[in-house]
Amino acid sequence: MIASDCCRRLLGFVAALAILTGCSSVFAPGPPASDGVSRAGMLLHRPTGTGTIEHIVVVVQENRSVDNLFNGFPGANTAQSGKNMKGQTVILQPVSLTAPYDISHRHKAWAAEYDHGRMDGFSSENLNCYKKGQCPKRDVAAYAYVPQSEIQPYWNMAEEYTFADNMFQTNQGPSFPAHQYIISGTSTINNRSDLKAAENPTDPRRQGRVGGCNSLRSTRVVTIDRDGKEGHPVYPCFDRRSIMNLMNQRDVSWRYYQEYGGSGLWHAVDAIETIRQGPSYENVRWPSSEVLTDIASGRLAAVTFVTPSAADSDHAGKNDGTGPSWVASIVNAIGKSSYWNNTAIIVVWDDWGGWYDHVPPQIYNSYELGFRVPMIVVSPYAKTGYVSHTPYEFGSILKFIERTFDLASLGTTDIRANDLSDCFNFGAKPRAFRPIAAKYPARYFETLPISYESPDDDN
Repeated sequence: MIASDCCRRLLGFVAALAILTGCSSVFAPGPPASDGVSRAGMLLHRPTGTGTIEHIVVVVQENRSVDNLFNGFPGANTAQSGKNMKGQTVILQPVSLTAPYDISHRHKAWAAEYDHGRMDGFSSENLNCYKKGQCPKRDVAAYAYVPQSEIQPYWNMAEEYTFADNMFQTNQGPSFPAHQYIISGTSTINNRSDLKAAENPTDPRRQGRVGGCNSLRSTRVVTIDRDGKEGHPVYPCFDRRSIMNLMNQRDVSWRYYQEYGGSGLWHAVDAIETIRQGPSYENVRWPSSEVLTDIASGRLAAVTFVTPSAADSDHAGKNDGTGPSWVASIVNAIGKSSYWNNTAIIVVWDDWGGWYDHVPPQIYNSYELGFRVPMIVVSPYAKTGYVSHTPYEFGSILKFIERTFDLASLGTTDIRANDLSDCFNFGAKPRAFRPIAAKYPARYFETLPISYESPDDDN
């Protein structure tokens, strides 16, 4: 149900007063209930933004750290060099967005790079080189940044609106569990389990697409327990709540756009059994570019998640450099539409991709938190030219959705996470949209054939 405008304003005032008077702790964990889910999951959040935001669009890109993608961004905390395991200083080198190599970003790789908080293990990681003779040495490959000239649309968005330089990937591993965290605040295999999906699913026969409830029956994903031990492989289909379940309960419309139908590493909703096997799965749409058609046709849902094709994804080793234009096409479509004045667009990257980052994360348990990833907030109410240093994680996005649409809490990492309030000024007059210049227009993406490539062949 949607509260009246008057009530929403009153609730927004009460929420703001509560923040001012006592909610000052950062990342404070909530007490768990007997089923492993916080009791706060039974409470309803109050709306934020005094009813101003009616649409939230979450655009998920792939595998970049803050130091890698926004190195030198004005006002942001970035580093031009790092240490290796010998204590030597390594200068970050410019490397193209389309460089033909990928760095390991398994949980084991994360632990090696983190090196008990020393952040010096990036020199030890494996890499996949897709063009022999065109890749750097292993011990320096992760110490790199993408030149601004190759990703100018991202910088333009961040400079015009709000950039968050303390958004941390919640999990310490690759894309499949990261996307589970993005929609659930966890990758647990069910609501009562302590086991979390920790890696990308695999099938021993290397047949079919993996990562959901219609994967081949031989598909398995490795889990991690409370002590940090990996093992106990399970089928990648989970009896767990997601933000989609909460939206269904409150009749909040949603869409999830993915490049093709069925299972995939980035197709998070396909791994939630209650959604995949239920009637609301009709809200999952493909290909990804259909989001552009739906915006133009006036069919934007209240909450929208958009995942890319491999080519548009920014994923190291396999992207073709079109990611910045892809994201700009979505932002421009909304900016030029009637949706602009009541929409918040959140652009985030799902994991660090193995790339160097110098800021050690807060460690909560054997699998949380991971390294920093970029986040851009685009909205007529986003603070102008602002860098938010507030600590965020994927649960922050979920909390923003929950509070905007008066949903229950998932009772996972959304409880401890800060919401996105610091990124907005809802008291300001909505500003007019200025199009983001990009190399490729929306029409380019609308005419591409569906791509079934999944580049996340992590080693």
